[in-house]
Amino acid sequence: MSTAQAETGRTITTTIPARLDRLPWSRWHWTIVIGLGTVWILDGLEVTVVGNIAGRLAEPGSGLSITSGQITGIAAALYVAGACLGALFWGRLTDRFGRKNLFMITLAVYLAATALTAVSWEAWWFLLFRFLTGFGIGGEYAAINSAIDELIPADYRGRVDLIINGSFWLGAVGGSLLSIVALDTDLLARNVGWRLTFALGAVLALVILLVRRHVPESPRWLLIHGRDREAEEIVSDIERTIEAERGEPLPDPEGELEIRRRENVTFLEIARTVFGRYRKRAVLGFSLFIGQAFLYNAITFGFGAILTKFFDVPSDRTGYYFAVIAVGNFFGPLVLGKLFDTVGRRIMISSTYLLSGLLLFGTAWLFDRGSLGAGTLTACWCAVLFFASAGASSAYLTVSEIFPMETRAMSIAFFYALGTAAGGISGPLLFADLTGTGRVGDTVLAFSIGAALMCAAGLVAAALAVSAERRSLEDVARPLTAVAGRAKAAAKNARPSGTGRGPSAPPAASRP
Repeated sequence: MSTAQAETGRTITTTIPARLDRLPWSRWHWTIVIGLGTVWILDGLEVTVVGNIAGRLAEPGSGLSITSGQITGIAAALYVAGACLGALFWGRLTDRFGRKNLFMITLAVYLAATALTAVSWEAWWFLLFRFLTGFGIGGEYAAINSAIDELIPADYRGRVDLIINGSFWLGAVGGSLLSIVALDTDLLARNVGWRLTFALGAVLALVILLVRRHVPESPRWLLIHGRDREAEEIVSDIERTIEAERGEPLPDPEGELEIRRRENVTFLEIARTVFGRYRKRAVLGFSLFIGQAFLYNAITFGFGAILTKFFDVPSDRTGYYFAVIAVGNFFGPLVLGKLFDTVGRRIMISSTYLLSGLLLFGTAWLFDRGSLGAGTLTACWCAVLFFASAGASSAYLTVSEIFPMETRAMSIAFFYALGTAAGGISGPLLFADLTGTGRVGDTVLAFSIGAALMCAAGLVAAALAVSAERRSLEDVARPLTAVAGRAKAAAKNARPSGTGRGPSAPPAASRP
C-alpha cells in the first residue's frame, strides 16, 4: 500500500478490497456470521412474541393495565415507527463513525429497552420501551448489513446475506413456541410468563454483544476515512488466521483501488448519488421493498383472524400454524441462497418475486372457490413464502451492494424505513380491514393486492436488477472517493481458493 499527501485529500492506493474478496470461507467468517447475523433472530422473536401474548397481557392479573388493542395497535405502530426512525438516525451515524461503533451501540440500545420492557408496570412504560426496542433494531439493520457485505468475500456475499436476513424467521418460530410456554398458567403465573419472554431476549442480546467484541471494524470503511494502517493490520491478521487454518498460502489478490480521503459526505451528495446518478437503482430498491412489504402484510395481517373465522381454529392454536409458515420462510433463503451467487441476481430476484406473486394469486383463487382448509391454506402460504422470503431478503442484499460505499448504510436505512413504513402503516390500514370483515371476497382482494405488487416488483427486477454476483462491491458501485480512472475491478471474476468445496464456503448442505 502506498500513500501520498496528508490528512484530507491524501491519496491511498490499496489492494485491501481485493484481498478480502479472494479469501476462502473459514472459521473466521463463521464468527462474523454468528456475531452479526443473529440479531435478526431477536427481531423475529420480538415481533412474534408480542403478537402472540397480546391477549394474555390484556387479561386481569397480568400485572399490566393495558388492552389488547393497545398492544396490537399502538405498541406495534410504535415499534415500527421506532425501527424506521432508528434506521435513518443510526444509518447516518454508521456511515460517519464506523460499522463496529454503531452495531455495538444499537445492540446495547435494544438490550436495555427489551430488559426494561420486561419490568413494565404501566401501559405508558410498555409503549415507550417498545418504541426504543424498535429504535435499536432499526439501527441494527443498517449497521449490520453494511458490515456483513463489506467483510464477506464476493463469491459468498449473496447467499450469506440472504440467509442472515432470513434468520428472522428462526426467531419467529422460537417466538411462536415460546409464547405457547409463556401462556401456560400451569407452568408460569399470569404476571410472570410474558416478562420472562422479554427478559430472554435481553439475555440473548447480551450473549451476542459479547461475541461482537471480536468482530473488527470494516477495513473498507477505514480506508475511505484515511485509517489505512488500521485497515492493513486487520486484513493482515485475518489473512494470517486463515492461512494457519488452511496450512497453505492464500492466492494473490487481483485488482487495486486508489481513493482520496475525505472528511465527510453530505446529505445532499448522498441524495444526488442515490436519486440522481443511480436513479434506476433507486427505483429498483423502492419496488423490491414495497412489493415484499405488501405481500407479507396481505398474508400476516389477519393471519389469526382468517384461521379462526373461516376454519374455526382456536385462537390459542394459531401459533402452531404460524410456526409452520415461519419454517417455510427460513428454508427459502437457505435452499435458494446459493443460486443468487451462481445463477445470478437478476434471474433469481425477478423469479422469486414473480413466483411468490403468482402462487399467491393461485391461493386467492383456491380460497375463493372454497377449496382450502386450515392445513391446506397454511401449505399454500408456505409455498408462497418459501419464494417470497428469498426475494424479500434479496431486497436488503440489493440496496446494500448497488450504491457506493460512502452511502451504503444510509441507503439501507432509507429503503428499509420506506418498506417498513409501508408495511407497518399502509399495510395495517388496508389489510386489517379487508381480512377482518369475515367476507371471503375481501380476503381474496387482500391476497390479490399483495400478489400484484409482488409481481410488479419482479418485472422491475427483470429490467433493472444489477448483476452483482461474484463481483467486488467497488466494481458494482464505484466509491465516491475513488480517484477517476484508477479504480480497477477487484476480484471481479476471481474465485477463492477451494472453489467447489463446501465451506470453506457455505454450500447447500451447510450454509450459515
